[in-house]
Parts: sequence; C-alpha cells; structure tokens
Amino acid sequence: MASHTASQRYLSTRGGSYDLSFEDVVLKGLAADGGLFIPEEIPSLPADWASKWKDYTFEELAYEIFSLYVSSTEIPAADLKDLIKRSYATFRAADRTPTVTLDEKRNIHLLELFHGPTFAFKDVALQFLGNLFEYFLIRRNRGKAEGEKEHLTVIGATSGDTGSAAIYGLRGKKDASVFIMHPKGKVSPIQEAQMTTVLDANVHNLAVDGTFDDCQDFVKALFADEEINKTHRLAAVNSINWARILAQITYYFHAYFSLVRSPAFTSGDHVRFVVPTGNFGDILAGYFAKRMGLPAEKLVIATNENDILNRFWRSGYYEKKEVHGRAAAGGLKQDGAQAHADGVKETLSPAMDILVSSNFERLLWFLAYEVYGGAASSSSSVADKRAIAGEKVKTWLAELKSNDGFGVESAVLAAAAKDFESERVSDAQTLETIKHVYTTTASQQGPKASARNGTAGTLSAAGNYILDPHSAVGFAAALRSAERAPAPAHHIALATAHPAKFSAAVEKALEGQEGFRFEDVLPEQFVGLEQKEKRVTTVQKSEGLAGIRELVIRRVREEKNAA
Repeated sequence: MASHTASQRYLSTRGGSYDLSFEDVVLKGLAADGGLFIPEEIPSLPADWASKWKDYTFEELAYEIFSLYVSSTEIPAADLKDLIKRSYATFRAADRTPTVTLDEKRNIHLLELFHGPTFAFKDVALQFLGNLFEYFLIRRNRGKAEGEKEHLTVIGATSGDTGSAAIYGLRGKKDASVFIMHPKGKVSPIQEAQMTTVLDANVHNLAVDGTFDDCQDFVKALFADEEINKTHRLAAVNSINWARILAQITYYFHAYFSLVRSPAFTSGDHVRFVVPTGNFGDILAGYFAKRMGLPAEKLVIATNENDILNRFWRSGYYEKKEVHGRAAAGGLKQDGAQAHADGVKETLSPAMDILVSSNFERLLWFLAYEVYGGAASSSSSVADKRAIAGEKVKTWLAELKSNDGFGVESAVLAAAAKDFESERVSDAQTLETIKHVYTTTASQQGPKASARNGTAGTLSAAGNYILDPHSAVGFAAALRSAERAPAPAHHIALATAHPAKFSAAVEKALEGQEGFRFEDVLPEQFVGLEQKEKRVTTVQKSEGLAGIRELVIRRVREEKNAA
C-alpha cells in the first residue's frame, strides 16, 4: 500500500492561517479568522490507482485516500490503519457502504450510507472523527498529571443526524465533553431520541428554541469568542471540521469501483453522483474526489425547498431570501419558488432545512483561486494567488452577513458549472418519489435483496425498496438528470439515512400501498427508543452567546469535578 504524503499542509479559506498540520486543523475545527480549513494542495491519485485499488475493501481505500492528506510523521501508518479499522467495525454491512441498482433501465444506483450505528451517512465521518479526537488527546496527555491534561470541549449543531452520529462517536471518550445543539421540535422523534437517550456523563444535549441556522450561528460564535477560547480547547464536530470531509471522500471511490466491477458498466460510460445536500459537506467530498482524479462527469446537487444552492447555480446569486424574478430568470421558476420570504421552511426532509450552507465557503475559495488567481499577473506566486482567493471569499462572506446575499461574476458561475448541476425537489415530489420507487422495485429487487449487502430493513416483505425523504430528494434529482445526461450514463444517488428515522414522511407517502407495514422496516435498535429515559436542556435563543458560554463552562466544570 501507499506510504503517507510527507508534506500536506492546510490553510484558511479567508486567508488568515497558512501552513497548519492535520492535527492542528482537526482540533481547531474553525480557523481564527472565521474561515474553514482546506488542504494547500489537492493531491493527485497515483498512476496505477484504477487497477491497484479496484478490488480494495472500504477500509483499504480509506487508508490510501487518508494517506494522501495526512503525513506519516503525524499519524504513523499502523496507527492510521487501526483508527480506520476501529471506526468501521461498528457498521452492520460487511461492505460498509454498499451500492444497489434501483432502476436498471436508466442505470440509476443507490449508494447506501446508513449502515453505521445511528443509521445515517454521518456515521462514516463521525466514527472516524471520534476516534481521531481520542487518539490525539491520548497522545497529548501521555505522562501528564491529572490536573495538567488537555480536555476537549466538542461543540456541534445538528439538523438531525450529525448530533446522534457525533454523540455515538464520542460517548464515554476520556477527556472529551460533547455539546450538541438541535432546533427544538424540528428534528424527527427518532433523531431526538437517539441523541437525548444517551446518558453518558460527557454528553450534553441542548434543545435551542430556534432553527438549525441559529444553532449553527451559536457554534461559530463560540469558536470566535475569545473568553471561552482562553480557558477551553474547543473542537468542531460539524462538517466545518476538515476530517469530516476527508472521511467522506472514501465512499465516492468505493461506489465507483462497485459500479466498475458490475456487468452493467462499460469502459467509457459516464458517471454522475447525485447528492441530497443542505450544508454542502457531503457533495464537497465528491468535489475533492473529482479533483483528485475520480472520473465523475458531474456532481448533481439535490436540494429540498430550502434551495439556496439550486438558486445560486441557476442565477449566480447566493441569497438567504429569494429576490422576486431573479431565480426565475430564463424560465427557471419552480414549484414553491416563494418559499424563502421568511427564512427556513420546514419540510419532510428536515436534515436539509438549512438556509446557509457552511461548506459552500470551501468551494468558493477554489472558484476564486481559479478565476481571480488565474487572472493574476504571470509574476504572481502561488502564495499571492491564495491571498487573492482568501480576500475574495472574505468579501463575499461580508456581503452575505451585511446584505443577506451576494452575486458572483459570470466567470465564477461558469467555473462552478463545470463540475456541478443542481435540482430542487419539493415535498410533493419527495412523496411521489418514495411511492414511485416502492411500486417499481418489487419485481426487479425481489425478497432476496433484503439480505444482500446488508440492505435488510429497507425493503418490504415483497421486496419493495423504501427510501427515506432525503434519499428520495436525491433519487428524484437522479431521474431528472438521467433525461439530459450524455449517454451512456450511470447515476449513483446517495442514500443518506434509513427510512425508519423519518416515519411520518414514509407513512404519508406509502399509506394504503399493498404490503406496506412500517413495522417491517423498523430496526430493532429503534424499538422502544422514544420511551427511554432522556436528558436534554432547553436553551432560549434570547439567552444569546453569553448564556450558551456560561452553560458550557459550568457543565465542563461539573463533569471534571465528578470524574
């Protein structure tokens, strides 16, 4: 297998930090200037990757990919392999992230990412991140007296799945406290129960009387707050943490090789990945995979009715609220186009109910580097071009903060369109897609599929495949993309969660369908979960940063005193 890269370093998207190590960016989470960390260079794949990696396991692929971003001087090869092994041993599927074909005629495949401990794609990254935090802490605290040991205060916001995945990745970890904020009453009952029934002393659930964006704003404010940063080592668990993006790159390669090995694939076929997204982290991992050399023809962004990303790709404007007529330019007005007058809309796919996509900032940096750095004088150094990109991102984000949005030049939009397309899927279309897949898959999947590649629990007794609403958003976008993609083309749609996590939407879509009983797809881990003892603290948005800060400091102190 490959040896580690010797020199990969990291910088901030806003230009304030350069030449940071992998350990630095994992433990910092967010840069001091408010930017997000990215690698100074996107590594290229080894020349023989296509043949050498073709039959690798998920863990073997993860090692090869991580090794391109993490120096062996930071994490020795044996340690990295052990971290990977422990992280994915918790998955129920032997293939970790299996791919199944749901539409043979259109060559649409589904990448199942919900076989981890919390039944959501976030497990792929957060099982690894939890072990990574523990690895760095143990190493830093080795030989230190109890009162001198470093303590990590992990802060996160969740619209549903990140919270439980982070909690399951960090529960019981020594010298680490985890605080997860979720919008009160705006996550599914199963998602809430998965978080709040974990009673480990180092786990703290905060129900914020607001939206996910309010929770996310609190997280960013804590990282920017000098007072708490002087006394506590804060760490990010949201996809603002670079390790989250890195871990997710693996399943793009894994799915590609699954497709290449199948008889349906012919050399030269186009491959598109379709990703339901809210915070842009999942699809950003696909962007890195593509930039590294994975032959993906396009990455298709699938949004729900909170469609700030779709509106950007169709208009060149990134705005919290839709400006009348702008997103509709060129006849692009779509169902529910006025949904943004009052901010975030609650939909059937709540994990995507996000107004501002944090990880979009990372893509903006690369677009700015390409367009504005590329237009710099021939004498400009790489450092100068990076500085130009950082300044441009700062300008755009300042406009977003002051004006609730910004527009980009046509050259930037054209650069974004080279790798991405976008689709918007309404709630009505989401329900229609769940029903469509259910009614069209029984004959081609068959009951035997329930045991194949660990898909048990997503099929009815007759073999009908059941999508969760987020995965349905992706599948609906894949159906549309298949109508326009250059032939021959394969679409790999990402299935981000198990349908049992979103019972209300699934039952609404499939009510009255022959053979459908929700109990048939309910994992045993969910039975009785909502009746278990819970621990959660309600936080009023009006308490502000000062209230959140005081609560975090007090809880960490109590936790240490009780240890």
